[in-house]
Amino acid sequence: MSITRFLTGITTTGTPHLGNFVGSIRPSVAASLRPGVQSFYFLADYHALIKCEDPVRIQRSTLEIAASWLASGLNPEQVTFYRQSDIPEIPELNWMLSCVTGKGLLNRAHAYKASQDKNTEAGRDADDGVTAGLFMYPVLMGADILMFKAHKVPVGRDQVQHIEMARDMASSFNHLYGEHFVLPEAVIDDNVATLPGLDGRKMSKSYNNTIPLFSSRDQLKKLIGGLLTDSRTPGEPKETEGSALFQIYQAFATPEETEALRRAYAEGIAWGDAKQVLLERVDQVIAPMREQYESLINNPERIEQTLLRGAERARSIATPFIKELRSAVGLRSLAQASTTKSAKAAKVALPSFKQYREADGKFYFKLLSADGRLLLQSTGFAAPKEAGQAIAQLQTQADALDQLAAQLAPVDGVESSDVRAALQALAAAHEG
Repeated sequence: MSITRFLTGITTTGTPHLGNFVGSIRPSVAASLRPGVQSFYFLADYHALIKCEDPVRIQRSTLEIAASWLASGLNPEQVTFYRQSDIPEIPELNWMLSCVTGKGLLNRAHAYKASQDKNTEAGRDADDGVTAGLFMYPVLMGADILMFKAHKVPVGRDQVQHIEMARDMASSFNHLYGEHFVLPEAVIDDNVATLPGLDGRKMSKSYNNTIPLFSSRDQLKKLIGGLLTDSRTPGEPKETEGSALFQIYQAFATPEETEALRRAYAEGIAWGDAKQVLLERVDQVIAPMREQYESLINNPERIEQTLLRGAERARSIATPFIKELRSAVGLRSLAQASTTKSAKAAKVALPSFKQYREADGKFYFKLLSADGRLLLQSTGFAAPKEAGQAIAQLQTQADALDQLAAQLAPVDGVESSDVRAALQALAAAHEG
Protein backbone atom coordinates (compact mmCIF):
# COMPACT_ATOMS: atom_id res chain seq x y z
CA MET A 1 0.00 0.00 0.00
CA SER A 2 1.38 3.41 -0.95
CA ILE A 3 1.56 6.01 1.83
CA THR A 4 0.06 9.49 1.45
CA ARG A 5 1.49 12.22 3.65
CA PHE A 6 -0.87 14.86 5.03
CA LEU A 7 0.49 18.02 6.67
CA THR A 8 -1.21 20.96 8.30
CA GLY A 9 -0.57 23.55 11.01
CA ILE A 10 -2.11 26.45 12.92
CA THR A 11 -0.36 29.75 13.62
CA THR A 12 0.10 30.27 17.36
CA THR A 13 -1.36 33.75 17.73
CA GLY A 14 -4.81 33.11 19.16
CA THR A 15 -7.21 30.76 20.88
CA PRO A 16 -8.54 27.97 18.63
CA HIS A 17 -12.12 28.60 17.52
CA LEU A 18 -14.91 26.63 15.88
CA GLY A 19 -13.65 27.61 12.44
CA ASN A 20 -10.24 26.06 13.18
CA PHE A 21 -11.94 22.92 14.45
CA VAL A 22 -14.21 22.23 11.48
CA GLY A 23 -11.83 23.56 8.84
CA SER A 24 -8.55 22.07 10.00
CA ILE A 25 -8.39 20.14 13.28
CA ARG A 26 -11.34 17.78 12.76
CA PRO A 27 -10.56 16.76 9.17
CA SER A 28 -6.88 16.38 10.04
CA VAL A 29 -7.63 14.08 12.97
CA ALA A 30 -10.00 12.07 10.77
CA ALA A 31 -7.35 11.80 8.04
CA SER A 32 -4.78 10.56 10.54
CA LEU A 33 -6.95 7.52 11.29
CA ARG A 34 -7.22 6.34 7.71
CA PRO A 35 -5.02 3.45 6.51
CA GLY A 36 -2.25 4.40 4.13
CA VAL A 37 -1.91 7.90 5.64
CA GLN A 38 1.11 9.41 7.38
CA SER A 39 0.18 12.63 9.17
CA PHE A 40 2.23 15.68 10.18
CA TYR A 41 0.70 18.39 12.39
CA PHE A 42 2.64 21.38 13.64
CA LEU A 43 2.31 24.51 15.73
CA ALA A 44 3.42 27.33 13.43
CA ASP A 45 5.16 29.54 15.97
CA TYR A 46 7.69 30.98 13.51
CA HIS A 47 4.73 32.21 11.47
CA ALA A 48 3.30 33.75 14.64
CA LEU A 49 6.24 36.17 14.82
CA ILE A 50 4.97 37.83 11.63
CA LYS A 51 1.66 38.79 13.22
CA CYS A 52 2.28 38.99 16.96
CA GLU A 53 4.87 40.85 19.01
CA ASP A 54 3.58 39.60 22.38
CA PRO A 55 5.78 36.71 23.62
CA VAL A 56 3.29 35.77 26.36
CA ARG A 57 0.46 35.54 23.82
CA ILE A 58 2.51 33.29 21.54
CA GLN A 59 3.43 30.95 24.39
CA ARG A 60 -0.16 30.80 25.66
CA SER A 61 -1.53 30.25 22.17
CA THR A 62 0.94 27.39 21.60
CA LEU A 63 -0.34 25.73 24.77
CA GLU A 64 -4.01 26.23 23.86
CA ILE A 65 -3.63 24.96 20.30
CA ALA A 66 -1.65 21.88 21.35
CA ALA A 67 -4.23 21.08 24.03
CA SER A 68 -7.06 21.59 21.51
CA TRP A 69 -5.62 19.14 18.99
CA LEU A 70 -4.88 16.50 21.61
CA ALA A 71 -8.32 16.89 23.22
CA SER A 72 -9.90 16.63 19.76
CA GLY A 73 -8.54 13.11 19.38
CA LEU A 74 -5.10 13.53 17.83
CA ASN A 75 -2.95 10.58 18.88
CA PRO A 76 0.70 11.74 19.13
CA GLU A 77 1.86 8.12 18.95
CA GLN A 78 0.28 7.63 15.52
CA VAL A 79 1.23 10.96 13.95
CA THR A 80 4.14 13.40 13.90
CA PHE A 81 2.99 16.30 16.11
CA TYR A 82 5.61 18.99 16.62
CA ARG A 83 6.39 22.65 17.19
CA GLN A 84 7.81 24.39 14.13
CA SER A 85 10.59 26.14 16.08
CA ASP A 86 11.91 22.79 17.34
CA ILE A 87 12.96 21.88 13.77
CA PRO A 88 16.04 23.98 12.84
CA GLU A 89 16.11 22.41 9.39
CA ILE A 90 12.95 24.35 8.45
CA PRO A 91 14.51 27.86 8.54
CA GLU A 92 17.55 26.46 6.70
CA LEU A 93 15.29 25.13 3.96
CA ASN A 94 13.44 28.45 4.02
CA TRP A 95 16.69 30.15 2.97
CA MET A 96 17.42 27.60 0.23
CA LEU A 97 13.93 28.08 -1.20
CA SER A 98 14.22 31.87 -1.03
CA CYS A 99 17.22 31.58 -3.33
CA VAL A 100 15.17 29.87 -6.07
CA THR A 101 11.92 31.83 -5.64
CA GLY A 102 11.27 34.83 -7.85
CA LYS A 103 10.31 38.11 -6.21
CA GLY A 104 7.59 38.45 -8.84
CA LEU A 105 5.92 35.32 -7.48
CA LEU A 106 5.92 36.73 -3.95
CA ASN A 107 4.60 40.07 -5.21
CA ARG A 108 1.38 38.27 -6.11
CA ALA A 109 0.77 36.77 -2.65
CA HIS A 110 -2.70 37.69 -1.39
CA ALA A 111 -1.60 38.81 2.09
CA TYR A 112 1.10 41.10 0.71
CA LYS A 113 -1.20 42.59 -1.93
CA ALA A 114 -3.91 43.15 0.69
CA SER A 115 -1.45 45.09 2.86
CA GLN A 116 -0.40 47.18 -0.10
CA ASP A 117 -3.99 47.89 -1.12
CA LYS A 118 -4.85 48.94 2.42
CA ASN A 119 -1.90 51.33 2.50
CA THR A 120 -2.74 52.79 -0.91
CA GLU A 121 -6.35 53.41 0.10
CA ALA A 122 -5.12 55.23 3.22
CA GLY A 123 -2.73 57.37 1.18
CA ARG A 124 0.38 55.78 2.62
CA ASP A 125 3.41 54.28 0.91
CA ALA A 126 2.41 50.88 -0.48
CA ASP A 127 4.97 49.02 1.67
CA ASP A 128 4.39 51.00 4.86
CA GLY A 129 4.53 48.59 7.82
CA VAL A 130 5.16 45.57 5.58
CA THR A 131 7.92 43.44 7.10
CA ALA A 132 10.19 41.10 5.20
CA GLY A 133 8.56 38.34 7.27
CA LEU A 134 5.13 39.11 5.82
CA PHE A 135 6.53 39.30 2.31
CA MET A 136 8.44 36.01 2.69
CA TYR A 137 5.60 34.19 4.48
CA PRO A 138 4.84 31.92 1.48
CA VAL A 139 8.46 30.72 1.38
CA LEU A 140 8.40 29.66 5.03
CA MET A 141 5.10 27.91 4.42
CA GLY A 142 6.69 26.20 1.43
CA ALA A 143 9.55 25.02 3.66
CA ASP A 144 7.06 23.61 6.17
CA ILE A 145 5.38 21.56 3.45
CA LEU A 146 8.33 20.52 1.32
CA MET A 147 10.56 19.49 4.24
CA PHE A 148 8.33 16.48 4.89
CA LYS A 149 7.42 15.76 1.26
CA ALA A 150 3.74 16.25 1.97
CA HIS A 151 1.37 15.02 -0.73
CA LYS A 152 -1.82 16.60 0.65
CA VAL A 153 -2.25 19.85 2.60
CA PRO A 154 -5.73 20.55 4.05
CA VAL A 155 -6.33 24.30 3.75
CA GLY A 156 -9.10 26.85 3.44
CA ARG A 157 -9.79 28.16 -0.03
CA ASP A 158 -7.95 31.39 0.83
CA GLN A 159 -4.73 29.39 1.33
CA VAL A 160 -4.75 27.51 -1.98
CA GLN A 161 -2.44 30.10 -3.53
CA HIS A 162 0.26 29.24 -0.98
CA ILE A 163 0.14 25.56 -1.96
CA GLU A 164 0.47 26.54 -5.61
CA MET A 165 3.46 28.70 -4.72
CA ALA A 166 5.05 25.81 -2.80
CA ARG A 167 4.67 23.70 -5.94
CA ASP A 168 6.41 26.44 -7.94
CA MET A 169 9.29 26.55 -5.45
CA ALA A 170 9.65 22.77 -5.51
CA SER A 171 9.64 22.71 -9.30
CA SER A 172 12.29 25.46 -9.48
CA PHE A 173 14.54 23.64 -7.02
CA ASN A 174 14.05 20.28 -8.71
CA HIS A 175 14.85 21.79 -12.10
CA LEU A 176 18.12 23.24 -10.82
CA TYR A 177 19.33 20.50 -8.48
CA GLY A 178 17.51 17.26 -9.36
CA GLU A 179 14.32 15.63 -8.12
CA HIS A 180 14.26 16.16 -4.37
CA PHE A 181 10.81 17.54 -3.57
CA VAL A 182 7.29 16.15 -3.92
CA LEU A 183 4.78 18.59 -5.44
CA PRO A 184 2.01 19.06 -2.82
CA GLU A 185 -1.71 19.33 -3.49
CA ALA A 186 -4.30 21.38 -1.60
CA VAL A 187 -7.24 19.54 -0.02
CA ILE A 188 -10.42 21.56 0.52
CA ASP A 189 -13.75 20.52 1.98
CA ASP A 190 -16.12 23.00 0.34
CA ASN A 191 -18.71 22.52 3.09
CA VAL A 192 -16.43 23.71 5.88
CA ALA A 193 -13.52 25.44 4.15
CA THR A 194 -14.53 28.70 5.83
CA LEU A 195 -16.96 29.13 8.73
CA PRO A 196 -18.82 32.41 9.36
CA GLY A 197 -18.22 34.27 12.59
CA LEU A 198 -20.47 36.25 14.92
CA ASP A 199 -20.84 39.10 12.42
CA GLY A 200 -21.39 36.92 9.34
CA ARG A 201 -17.89 37.44 7.96
CA LYS A 202 -15.34 34.62 7.88
CA MET A 203 -14.60 33.47 11.44
CA SER A 204 -11.16 34.91 12.08
CA LYS A 205 -9.01 36.26 14.88
CA SER A 206 -8.40 39.27 12.64
CA TYR A 207 -12.10 40.18 12.72
CA ASN A 208 -12.50 39.46 16.45
CA ASN A 209 -15.66 37.51 15.61
CA THR A 210 -14.70 34.02 16.78
CA ILE A 211 -16.37 31.46 19.02
CA PRO A 212 -13.56 29.83 21.07
CA LEU A 213 -13.52 26.07 20.59
CA PHE A 214 -13.57 25.20 24.28
CA SER A 215 -15.84 27.89 25.62
CA SER A 216 -17.88 26.81 28.62
CA ARG A 217 -21.51 25.99 27.86
CA ASP A 218 -22.57 29.34 29.36
CA GLN A 219 -20.02 31.22 27.22
CA LEU A 220 -21.12 29.24 24.17
CA LYS A 221 -24.76 30.13 24.81
CA LYS A 222 -23.91 33.81 25.15
CA LEU A 223 -21.79 33.90 21.97
CA ILE A 224 -24.32 31.99 19.87
CA GLY A 225 -26.99 34.33 21.19
CA GLY A 226 -25.00 37.18 19.68
CA LEU A 227 -24.89 35.71 16.16
CA LEU A 228 -25.99 38.19 13.53
CA THR A 229 -29.48 37.44 12.16
CA ASP A 230 -32.03 39.39 10.15
CA SER A 231 -35.24 41.03 11.41
CA ARG A 232 -37.68 38.31 10.32
CA THR A 233 -40.18 37.48 13.04
CA PRO A 234 -41.33 34.09 14.40
CA GLY A 235 -43.58 32.38 11.88
CA GLU A 236 -42.01 34.22 8.96
CA PRO A 237 -40.04 31.96 6.57
CA LYS A 238 -36.28 32.48 6.75
CA GLU A 239 -33.49 32.03 4.22
CA THR A 240 -30.71 29.53 4.86
CA GLU A 241 -28.58 31.18 2.17
CA GLY A 242 -26.19 33.60 3.86
CA SER A 243 -27.28 32.59 7.36
CA ALA A 244 -24.23 32.28 9.62
CA LEU A 245 -26.30 30.35 12.14
CA PHE A 246 -27.32 27.77 9.54
CA GLN A 247 -23.81 27.41 8.13
CA ILE A 248 -22.30 26.77 11.56
CA TYR A 249 -25.02 24.23 12.32
CA GLN A 250 -24.40 22.47 9.02
CA ALA A 251 -20.71 22.06 9.92
CA PHE A 252 -21.60 20.19 13.12
CA ALA A 253 -24.78 18.33 12.14
CA THR A 254 -25.60 15.25 10.09
CA PRO A 255 -27.22 15.73 6.67
CA GLU A 256 -30.54 14.64 8.17
CA GLU A 257 -30.29 17.17 11.00
CA THR A 258 -29.31 19.88 8.54
CA GLU A 259 -32.32 19.12 6.37
CA ALA A 260 -34.58 19.27 9.43
CA LEU A 261 -33.32 22.75 10.30
CA ARG A 262 -33.73 23.81 6.68
CA ARG A 263 -37.42 22.84 6.92
CA ALA A 264 -37.69 24.67 10.23
CA TYR A 265 -36.33 27.82 8.53
CA ALA A 266 -38.96 27.51 5.82
CA GLU A 267 -41.65 27.07 8.46
CA GLY A 268 -40.60 30.23 10.27
CA ILE A 269 -38.64 29.03 13.31
CA ALA A 270 -37.92 31.87 15.76
CA TRP A 271 -34.31 33.02 15.81
CA GLY A 272 -34.11 32.33 19.54
CA ASP A 273 -35.23 28.75 19.02
CA ALA A 274 -32.80 28.29 16.11
CA LYS A 275 -29.95 29.53 18.29
CA GLN A 276 -30.94 27.04 20.99
CA VAL A 277 -30.86 24.23 18.41
CA LEU A 278 -27.37 25.35 17.37
CA LEU A 279 -26.18 25.53 20.99
CA GLU A 280 -27.32 21.99 21.74
CA ARG A 281 -25.76 20.57 18.58
CA VAL A 282 -22.36 22.27 19.00
CA ASP A 283 -22.18 21.48 22.71
CA GLN A 284 -23.00 17.85 21.97
CA VAL A 285 -19.77 17.69 19.93
CA ILE A 286 -17.57 19.84 22.18
CA ALA A 287 -18.61 18.79 25.70
CA PRO A 288 -16.91 15.34 25.66
CA MET A 289 -13.61 16.97 24.68
CA ARG A 290 -13.83 19.90 27.10
CA GLU A 291 -12.77 17.96 30.22
CA GLN A 292 -9.69 16.56 28.48
CA TYR A 293 -8.77 20.05 27.27
CA GLU A 294 -8.92 21.51 30.78
CA SER A 295 -6.77 18.67 32.11
CA LEU A 296 -4.11 19.33 29.46
CA ILE A 297 -4.13 23.11 29.93
CA ASN A 298 -3.48 22.58 33.63
CA ASN A 299 -0.56 20.23 32.93
CA PRO A 300 1.68 22.08 30.43
CA GLU A 301 4.69 19.82 31.12
CA ARG A 302 2.75 16.91 29.67
CA ILE A 303 2.17 18.87 26.47
CA GLU A 304 5.82 19.97 26.33
CA GLN A 305 7.07 16.39 26.52
CA THR A 306 4.61 15.36 23.82
CA LEU A 307 5.91 18.10 21.51
CA LEU A 308 9.55 17.23 22.17
CA ARG A 309 8.90 13.60 21.29
CA GLY A 310 7.19 14.78 18.13
CA ALA A 311 10.15 16.98 17.26
CA GLU A 312 12.49 14.03 17.64
CA ARG A 313 10.34 12.06 15.21
CA ALA A 314 10.18 14.97 12.76
CA ARG A 315 13.93 15.56 12.88
CA SER A 316 14.62 11.91 12.12
CA ILE A 317 13.24 12.83 8.69
CA ALA A 318 14.37 16.45 8.41
CA THR A 319 18.03 16.00 9.41
CA PRO A 320 19.03 13.49 6.71
CA PHE A 321 16.91 15.31 4.14
CA ILE A 322 18.54 18.70 4.76
CA LYS A 323 21.91 16.95 4.52
CA GLU A 324 20.87 15.66 1.10
CA LEU A 325 19.73 19.16 0.06
CA ARG A 326 22.91 20.80 1.32
CA SER A 327 24.94 18.44 -0.83
CA ALA A 328 22.67 19.05 -3.79
CA VAL A 329 23.25 22.81 -3.74
CA GLY A 330 27.00 22.48 -3.12
CA LEU A 331 27.23 23.00 0.65
CA ARG A 332 29.57 20.04 1.04
CA SER A 333 32.55 18.96 3.05
CA LEU A 334 35.77 20.09 1.41
CA ALA A 335 37.17 16.63 2.10
CA GLN A 336 34.91 15.38 -0.70
CA ALA A 337 37.08 17.33 -3.15
CA SER A 338 40.32 15.61 -2.10
CA THR A 339 39.98 12.70 -4.52
CA THR A 340 42.32 12.52 -7.49
CA LYS A 341 41.51 14.51 -10.59
CA SER A 342 41.16 11.36 -12.64
CA ALA A 343 38.66 9.87 -10.24
CA LYS A 344 36.74 13.12 -10.15
CA ALA A 345 36.76 13.35 -13.91
CA ALA A 346 35.51 9.79 -14.21
CA LYS A 347 32.73 10.52 -11.75
CA VAL A 348 31.65 13.69 -13.54
CA ALA A 349 31.61 11.90 -16.89
CA LEU A 350 29.18 9.20 -15.75
CA PRO A 351 25.44 9.15 -16.40
CA SER A 352 23.24 8.84 -13.30
CA PHE A 353 19.90 7.50 -12.10
CA LYS A 354 17.55 9.74 -10.10
CA GLN A 355 14.80 8.09 -8.04
CA TYR A 356 11.89 10.13 -6.68
CA ARG A 357 8.25 10.09 -5.61
CA GLU A 358 5.43 12.00 -7.27
CA ALA A 359 2.22 13.43 -5.80
CA ASP A 360 0.30 10.36 -7.01
CA GLY A 361 2.17 8.37 -4.33
CA LYS A 362 4.07 6.25 -6.85
CA PHE A 363 7.85 5.94 -7.20
CA TYR A 364 9.72 6.82 -10.40
CA PHE A 365 13.25 7.00 -11.73
CA LYS A 366 15.00 8.54 -14.67
CA LEU A 367 18.40 8.15 -16.30
CA LEU A 368 20.33 11.34 -17.00
CA SER A 369 23.37 11.71 -19.23
CA ALA A 370 26.60 13.16 -17.83
CA ASP A 371 25.50 16.62 -18.98
CA GLY A 372 22.04 16.28 -17.40
CA ARG A 373 20.06 15.32 -20.51
CA LEU A 374 17.07 13.02 -19.89
CA LEU A 375 17.70 9.64 -21.52
CA LEU A 376 15.21 7.29 -19.90
CA GLN A 377 12.02 7.73 -17.85
CA SER A 378 10.17 5.06 -15.88
CA THR A 379 6.46 4.69 -15.25
CA GLY A 380 5.22 4.56 -11.65
CA PHE A 381 6.10 1.79 -9.19
CA ALA A 382 4.02 1.00 -6.12
CA ALA A 383 7.05 0.80 -3.80
CA PRO A 384 10.55 2.34 -3.77
CA LYS A 385 12.06 -1.12 -3.54
CA GLU A 386 10.53 -2.06 -6.90
CA ALA A 387 11.96 1.06 -8.54
CA GLY A 388 15.36 0.35 -6.99
CA GLN A 389 15.32 -3.23 -8.24
CA ALA A 390 14.54 -2.03 -11.77
CA ILE A 391 17.48 0.39 -11.62
CA ALA A 392 19.80 -2.38 -10.41
CA GLN A 393 18.59 -4.61 -13.23
CA LEU A 394 19.30 -1.92 -15.81
CA GLN A 395 22.79 -1.41 -14.42
CA THR A 396 23.76 -5.08 -14.35
CA GLN A 397 21.84 -6.96 -17.04
CA ALA A 398 22.48 -6.44 -20.74
CA ASP A 399 18.91 -7.32 -21.77
CA ALA A 400 17.19 -5.31 -19.01
CA LEU A 401 15.93 -2.62 -21.43
CA ASP A 402 13.90 -5.24 -23.27
CA GLN A 403 12.71 -7.00 -20.14
CA LEU A 404 11.50 -3.72 -18.54
CA ALA A 405 10.06 -2.18 -21.70
CA ALA A 406 6.52 -2.09 -20.25
CA GLN A 407 7.73 -0.04 -17.27
CA LEU A 408 9.70 2.51 -19.29
CA ALA A 409 8.26 5.57 -21.02
CA PRO A 410 9.84 6.75 -24.29
CA VAL A 411 11.69 10.07 -24.29
CA ASP A 412 11.32 12.19 -27.42
CA GLY A 413 14.53 12.62 -29.41
CA VAL A 414 16.48 9.93 -27.56
CA GLU A 415 17.75 6.90 -29.47
CA SER A 416 17.89 3.51 -27.79
CA SER A 417 21.58 3.38 -28.69
CA ASP A 418 22.19 6.45 -26.48
CA VAL A 419 20.47 4.73 -23.56
CA ARG A 420 22.42 1.52 -24.06
CA ALA A 421 25.69 3.43 -24.26
CA ALA A 422 24.92 5.19 -20.97
CA LEU A 423 24.05 1.90 -19.27
CA GLN A 424 27.24 0.32 -20.57
CA ALA A 425 29.28 3.23 -19.16
CA LEU A 426 27.67 2.70 -15.75
CA ALA A 427 28.24 -1.06 -15.90
CA ALA A 428 31.91 -0.54 -16.80
CA ALA A 429 32.37 1.91 -13.93
CA HIS A 430 30.68 -0.51 -11.55
CA GLU A 431 32.96 -3.35 -12.63
CA GLY A 432 35.98 -1.14 -12.28
